[in-house]
Amino acid sequence: MNDAVPQAADTEPDAGAPQDGPPEPAPQPPYDDGPAGPAPLGVPRTPTGNAEVDAHVERLADADHLTTDGHLEVYEDVHRGLRDALTALDARPGPSPAAPHRGTPGHPSQSAHVHRS
Repeated sequence: MNDAVPQAADTEPDAGAPQDGPPEPAPQPPYDDGPAGPAPLGVPRTPTGNAEVDAHVERLADADHLTTDGHLEVYEDVHRGLRDALTALDARPGPSPAAPHRGTPGHPSQSAHVHRS
């Protein structure tokens, strides 16, 4: 019989040898449940060609620098400005459509008379 005692195995795992079980997850940053800071949304704002409307649309960029509770004020301001610009378009006198000449009220126009001989 061999009374030889097996030598103790190295207790440190070999870096090249596969490990038993799943790998350890990477350390996670601490959880922060506070509100995120303002961040630009990166939404493009294409010019319309109307200076008044373009100024209101550019005002939307102000929301990029505010927390979400400040967005409502900007959106309401822009909405009000755009609504006023549209209302102004309805109120402006434009070229009148070419209406047929009807003469003075109560008096028929020349074209309304039929001349009989």
